[in-house]
Amino acid sequence: MAKHGKRTKAARAAFADKHEVSVEEAVALVKSNAKAKFDETVEIAMNLGVDPRHADQMVRGVVTLPNGTGKTVRVAVFARGPKADEAKEAGADIVGAEDLVETVQGGKIEFDRCIATPDMMPLVGRLGKVLGPRNLMPNPKVGTVTMDVAEAVKAAKGGEVQFKAEKAGVVHCGIGKASFDEGKLVENLRAFVDAVSKAKPSGAKGTYMQKVSLSSTMGPGVSIDLSSATGNA
Repeated sequence: MAKHGKRTKAARAAFADKHEVSVEEAVALVKSNAKAKFDETVEIAMNLGVDPRHADQMVRGVVTLPNGTGKTVRVAVFARGPKADEAKEAGADIVGAEDLVETVQGGKIEFDRCIATPDMMPLVGRLGKVLGPRNLMPNPKVGTVTMDVAEAVKAAKGGEVQFKAEKAGVVHCGIGKASFDEGKLVENLRAFVDAVSKAKPSGAKGTYMQKVSLSSTMGPGVSIDLSSATGNA
């Protein structure tokens, strides 16, 4: 049987009997027990009543967290000519066309967000098997296939996060760092929940939002009262 250290035991004791708590209590609990030697990410997980295998039940979207993520986002842009120049000026970390396709096909993926101009998609489409499983494939629905590459780069760098339901209908995302003020984490959490709520697909049946929980990178999770998460408390 695995042995747990003092920090893990203390965290588990603090979380014992804590179920369906308010957003504020959940944030305070997770933040106070994030005691790793690095600045842990505060992560939200939402269990939704959907089956993403059906097209009309897919949940996907994008939201700008009001207080950012606390993470440095590396952005790659597929573009040519003036649009490539725009991307560089806006702060893109990697900009290219055929050369960037070759780099990615070779297994070198040094970015967290991928943007492309529409004319580049026939080329970028070849990378579906590489970028798709990593949720990096540019998509017009979340604003990553666009002619306004400068705005897309700035948004990606400024706290915009994408979300997508996984096979079991779970959506998860980092909503900030443990070093953030509690109030800022609460704002980010509610903004994320609101965005997922508005992304409810037409084919969703029964209860859409079933469970919301919060944790830090190295800590246990705590379930949040749904009415508190949605601001309907």
